[in-house]
This record gives sequence, structure tokens and C-alpha cells, in this order.
Amino acid sequence: MTGRVACDIVLIGVGGQGILTIGELLLAAATARGVPATFSPTKGMAQRGGFVKAELRLGDERVGPRVPVGGADAVVAMERSESVKGLPFARAGGVFILYDAVWEPTGVMLGLDAYPTRERVADAIAASGARLVLLDPSARPSIGGRPASANVFTLGALVASTALRELVGVESVEKAVETRWPKATTANLAAFRAGLAAVPGS
Repeated sequence: MTGRVACDIVLIGVGGQGILTIGELLLAAATARGVPATFSPTKGMAQRGGFVKAELRLGDERVGPRVPVGGADAVVAMERSESVKGLPFARAGGVFILYDAVWEPTGVMLGLDAYPTRERVADAIAASGARLVLLDPSARPSIGGRPASANVFTLGALVASTALRELVGVESVEKAVETRWPKATTANLAAFRAGLAAVPGS
């Protein structure tokens, strides 16, 4: 394993988006390839819409299960307002993937809080030094007449944007997807491949 690439990832979103599933699929792919890995999920409020975060460390010389502040090679956020919680982990030169879904919290719905604009969040990500990969939910492709699975689509963009392509490999991730959804393999593989293709130059 000497000389292998490593990758620290922080995943952020809300309940119901499949954030933890992204981490579980990457963990399965890493295990299949013999890549050392730790996966540390954290759930906030249990109900749908509550904050969810996970930390995934892949590769050699990872010390401890937690990604250090300012040390994430990739931050993935699947909800705009929650994405700001990932900013402390962003590394200059790393990647920040924003699947720009909007789930307004109670305070916003009651008119008590302001919801951040896409531009404000993008500016904050740029200030961190990370490269923004913006995924617009409206651009998510349809597969069999239904929108592609958002989390698997985002997973594809994550693999395309980082060292994961080299570290765990596209085929290993696809195998993990097939194993997880044996009765929905075609649709989920299509969502993953659409995410791979959504990143220019990948």
C-alpha cells in the first residue's frame, strides 16, 4: 500500500438525502480494494430534515477517525444552508461539492431567519481556497422517466473530482452500487455515471 493516494472527505446534508449512503458505498469500495478506511457518521435530529454529517478517511497514514479542521480533500454538501458547516473543514486546494438543494429550516419558513443565497455560499467556499463544484438539482438527468438519485449522482461527481478515481476506482464503486441495490442496479449506475460526466474535464 506504500505510496498510495489518501483522501479525507466530509459529507454534510439533512436526513432523507442519503448522505450516509454515500459514505457507506465508498467504504465498501475501499474495503474491496484493500484500502484502509474509517467512517464516522454523526446524526443530529433523528427526523427527516435533521442535520447529518459523516467523516470518511481513506488511505495510508490517516491518524484517527476524524478529519482535521482545514484538512478535508473534499467536502460534500447536499443542502445549501447546511453547507456552511462544512467550511471549517475545507482545505485550500481541495474540492467543495455543493449539490444545491434547498430545504428551508423552520426559522426560515416562519420568517425569522434569512436563507443564504447561492452566490453568498459560493463566495464563502471560494474564500476557503477550495474549488467549487456546483451541482444544480434542476440539471439532474431523468432516468426511466424519474430524476436520477441525488446522492448517487453526487457520488459520481465526487469520484470524478478527487483522487477517489485512483484510490478506490470507478469499477469498485460501481460494484458497491450493484451490491447495495441489486433490483435497481441499472438506474443507480446511470445516476452514478451521470455524476461522473457532470464534472468538466473528468
